[in-house]
Amino acid sequence: MESEFLRITIRLGKMLFPITVKRREEEIYRAAEKLINERLNFYAGKYQHQGDETYMAMAMLDIAVALKKDEQRKDTAPLMEKITTLLKEIEENGLTDQK
Repeated sequence: MESEFLRITIRLGKMLFPITVKRREEEIYRAAEKLINERLNFYAGKYQHQGDETYMAMAMLDIAVALKKDEQRKDTAPLMEKITTLLKEIEENGLTDQK
């Protein structure tokens, strides 16, 4: 029987991180590893001679900002509040179909 967990090594820049992940989430970790390394390489190419720590910080900020922007786009609470308000106004003004 296969274990639910899997030991993998993630490479971020020059650093190696051996971690244990759920087997079904390995692909997510590999995709995250690829994304981080792409951002590290981008900043290393754009801002040469800054050092690995700087590139890592820039990559982390870049990814965090993208995540927060995505969260804002997916936040439907303001939209739902507006819809609720509009529905109340429609009902109060007798604009609903009363069959």
